Amino acid sequence: MFTSIDDVRERLAGAGYLTDDAIATTVFLADALGKPLLVEGPAGVGKTELAKAVATSTESQLVRLQCYEGLDEARALYEWNYKKQLLRIQAAGDGDSWQQTHDDIFTEEFLLARPLLTAIRREEPTVLLVDETDKADVEVEGLLLEVLSDFQVTIPELGTIEAVRRPFVVLTSNATRELSEALKRRCLYLHLDYPSAEREKAIVLARVPGVPEALAEQLVRTVRALRALDLRKSPSIAETVDWAQTLLALGLDTLDESAVKDTLGVVLKHASDHAKAAAKLELN
Repeated sequence: MFTSIDDVRERLAGAGYLTDDAIATTVFLADALGKPLLVEGPAGVGKTELAKAVATSTESQLVRLQCYEGLDEARALYEWNYKKQLLRIQAAGDGDSWQQTHDDIFTEEFLLARPLLTAIRREEPTVLLVDETDKADVEVEGLLLEVLSDFQVTIPELGTIEAVRRPFVVLTSNATRELSEALKRRCLYLHLDYPSAEREKAIVLARVPGVPEALAEQLVRTVRALRALDLRKSPSIAETVDWAQTLLALGLDTLDESAVKDTLGVVLKHASDHAKAAAKLELN
């Protein structure tokens, strides 16, 4: 998918994702070695956006598995269309043996592919995003180990399905719990944190055409001051971009006290955070 580290940097930039050396190098190695990429870091630093940018820059289909507590194999891998199977059984004639009916209902026609199986079976370029892996139960990690070790899925009724073309796999984690060492061993690891002021300013200028450079600098400086506070939810990079778009839509070219008071809800979503920010920024 990528020919060099510089190729990664240029193509991701073309997709609107500005990288540093560590990101570009790790993405290139994940592609070159055929390894899943585990991206860990606080919420809102661009982990999911990285997977989307890889898909966009390589003209690949993005297949996303959103993890959550209670996610099971049926939602992650595959399940059978039980209603359709029941209708087939009811429609079977008296002359059909149970074995014949059984063989009929456990076929491709009745199989519902979920994200993991969908990504394994695709013959076109694919990016598989396993988002917020740490929110899933430990049992799901065992399922991921099976799929990511050999890039194949075994369906008892149909046999083993092997990947014709391995997907580029990105797993993200907010580090709310420790992932197993077995899963980590199979992945390359990349830790993302909030970017430097210079890089975040570049992101704002790239994502919000027309925003004055001085305003972008004010925004980034203010957001970084907010992140230094003990907030329930620190502003993400996406919210910095949203704030820039908001000010541009309002026709503002400077971030003065009035503008901050009127638009702070774009970046802070908790009343307690607003109170802390008001005290820090001395908003009356």
